[in-house]
Amino acid sequence: MDAETQQTVLVVDDVPQNIDVLSGILRPFYKVQAATSGTRALGIASSDRQPELILLDIQMPDMDGYSVCQRLKENLATRRIPVIICSALGEVDDERRGFDAGCVDYITKPVSPAIVLARVRTHLALYNQQRELWRQVREQTAEIHETRLALIKCLGKASEYKDDQTGHHVLRMAHYSRLLALAVGFSEEDAELLFQAAPMHDVGKIGTPDHILKKKGKLEPEEWDIMRRHVENGVTILGDHKSELLQLARTVILSHHEKWDGTGYPKGLKGEEIPLPGRIVALADVFDALTSERPYKPAWSVDRSVAQIQADAGKHFDPNLVRKLLSMLPKLLAIRDSFQDSHAAA
Repeated sequence: MDAETQQTVLVVDDVPQNIDVLSGILRPFYKVQAATSGTRALGIASSDRQPELILLDIQMPDMDGYSVCQRLKENLATRRIPVIICSALGEVDDERRGFDAGCVDYITKPVSPAIVLARVRTHLALYNQQRELWRQVREQTAEIHETRLALIKCLGKASEYKDDQTGHHVLRMAHYSRLLALAVGFSEEDAELLFQAAPMHDVGKIGTPDHILKKKGKLEPEEWDIMRRHVENGVTILGDHKSELLQLARTVILSHHEKWDGTGYPKGLKGEEIPLPGRIVALADVFDALTSERPYKPAWSVDRSVAQIQADAGKHFDPNLVRKLLSMLPKLLAIRDSFQDSHAAA
């Protein structure tokens, strides 16, 4: 098989000899990545070197395999990667815990090369079939998708008009959010889902009184309390639906005003306690606010905007997301230029 078309398998084990054994079995047929800790495995799985399957040990010092598998399945960027647990623990209860954590198969050590190759081949084939099915579904539902997206944009714009932010803000920040999501390892499907959810981030402002929303001066403490209720209003507007899109939009609404240092609202979440979609939308939203013209302010220069974003890394924003944003700045500015507001300077 051509090296460029080989699929990638990540082997996770804290014992180098075990990695050598599995790598020796796999390398004639697949590209092999290796990690000697759960923390390192999560980093690789979320990076742009994302594997297509993971072989995962259970007994590791920093984080056991059950926890690693659960974390992978909870993360939008990694949840679809098939995980095969490969462990010396062979009791029925061990296997049950593995499947409960989200693994697709369980191999007991010492391994048989034939079994390893057969299981890997089977689950990669299933993974490929699922990806092809997702592609076909996207094509077959294109009209529904476009209609839904148009309605979402209308809903997002309704909140912007209420806030005197007419124009293409929700389109730009949605595109920024999708690029950031892809940069941190989201699949195309999940990045597209965030693209659709992002415009609803401030829909709750529809219920905020005009005298507070459009106040030019500093808000009084009691006015801030009312302003912050737009988060609760947004959740109420969306309702409690099982739709994957609306569940993600709900997460974005509840978390995009949280700050990395814990000083945000409504819950004062800190660091990685803040859901990743909310961290992404927060940065995309502020970047657009800084770099675009509004009825009440001119657009900041790119240099000034970047300086402000960098100053807020580790305080308002996830530092890793800030690095990703700065690395793709030309793409973001191209999006900004493609969706100029009607009041923007020529």
